[in-house]
Amino acid sequence: MLLSSPMRKALTILLAAILSIGCHADDRPNVIIFLADDLGYGDLSIYGAKQISTPNIDRLADEGIRLTSFYAQPICGPSRAALLTGAYPLRVAEPGNKKHPNTIPHAKEVLLPEVLQSAGYRTAIIGKWHLAGEGEKAWEFAPPPSPLPDHPGGLGPFKPELMPNQQGFEIFFGTPMHNGISREVDNRRFTIELMRNGQVIESPTDNNLLTSKYTKEAISFLRSEDNRPFFLLLSYNAPHTPLGVHPDFEGKSQKGRYGDAVEELDFSVGEITKALDLAGKADNTLIVFLSDNGPETRTVLGSDIGSTGHFRGGKYSNWEGGVRVPAIWWWPDRIPADKSINALTTIMDIYPTLAHLTGAALPDQEMDGHNILPLLREPDSADSPYDVYYYHMLTQLQAVRVGEWKLVLPRVKDSPYLLWLGRYMDTVAAPELYNLHLDPEETEDLARTRPDIVDQLMKEASKARVDLGDIHTIGRRARFFDAGPRRPDTYFVNTTNN
Repeated sequence: MLLSSPMRKALTILLAAILSIGCHADDRPNVIIFLADDLGYGDLSIYGAKQISTPNIDRLADEGIRLTSFYAQPICGPSRAALLTGAYPLRVAEPGNKKHPNTIPHAKEVLLPEVLQSAGYRTAIIGKWHLAGEGEKAWEFAPPPSPLPDHPGGLGPFKPELMPNQQGFEIFFGTPMHNGISREVDNRRFTIELMRNGQVIESPTDNNLLTSKYTKEAISFLRSEDNRPFFLLLSYNAPHTPLGVHPDFEGKSQKGRYGDAVEELDFSVGEITKALDLAGKADNTLIVFLSDNGPETRTVLGSDIGSTGHFRGGKYSNWEGGVRVPAIWWWPDRIPADKSINALTTIMDIYPTLAHLTGAALPDQEMDGHNILPLLREPDSADSPYDVYYYHMLTQLQAVRVGEWKLVLPRVKDSPYLLWLGRYMDTVAAPELYNLHLDPEETEDLARTRPDIVDQLMKEASKARVDLGDIHTIGRRARFFDAGPRRPDTYFVNTTNN
């Protein structure tokens, strides 16, 4: 008998629960993921920031491992989808077989909190979700139409099956989307709503108080007398624009309001690690701190932008500054302290690594991430688990990396395949080749002097198109759960590779 997709998903989660029964909760770590929004590679002191002070996050790095070649996706939604599915966003199924600018994982995708919950973990997300679409009263593309509509962006209702409580999180406290589309808060254009589980509790909420509210909620979660191991995704809206800063932190940094927001974020990390200590849970808690993509670098935002360090590009781009982000792993006495690893790792690795650590069985669902625990435990001897890495923007393959070599593929600005994100692209007329070990700033194009490497990486790009797809191609192993055409919203799709 053929099983429906919901039944298959239920059986997958049940199997994970059965396989994890042999693990003892006392032996398994608690997990906290701090996920900053639009924080740049160069915005932490430990990564070179001079005008922003981040002593609490720096302490995690001093006592843990700093990953210096860690990749996320170039925008928010795809990064969150990659984290929670362990897969390239182009592989992930979405409702109606579409590909949205900010990925919407199909309800039948088995997300990380679902397998952890089935393994006996208490699960919570505090902060930004942004994986359920735009809401019924919002427009899909920015900027909003003129004149302004009756209902601004950001408002629900959102489909319950796409929200956290039906995707493996017992607790949700935060915003269903991001916190705005303009430099300053403008409720005529976008309303920031605060939710607890399925209910809106503040509409609009005060953007300046979100970081402090999330921190208080997280501390309350840590003080719970529930003895189960826990998984907490603390998904801050900061420092995404419009910048929210508590009055106590205004003017604290040397980098204006942006720096104030980052320093408040750092303070919050310190408060939560203190609470973890007081709860007696620090010794067996793994903390991961990272950003979802590179920082805003648009001049229209004035000084309210982050730093990519020495990398090229920024948010929306697949230059290194858009996708290489700060990433710190802290786990006392389980992984070495004060280490830096330059091996390529990615946000997709978090899912399989946590499944391994917690005894949760991986679902029957293809992943692209790897268990990087061997690398974390032996940072001086282990290599990257990636033979090849692909850089995408929506459905477009934009670059390929093998070892130290990165091939940037031709593209055009304002491509219709990139929807409204096309305005943030630059044109690349011909393939460009960079040695990231010698030239991480991507300043010296070696395509003409190393045609052998160009040919090698072009072959890898062809493999990616067959497997995952590209703007004209549907990948053979991309997932689609609904009836009807695949990627019906994509221009000129070639379906020969279905």
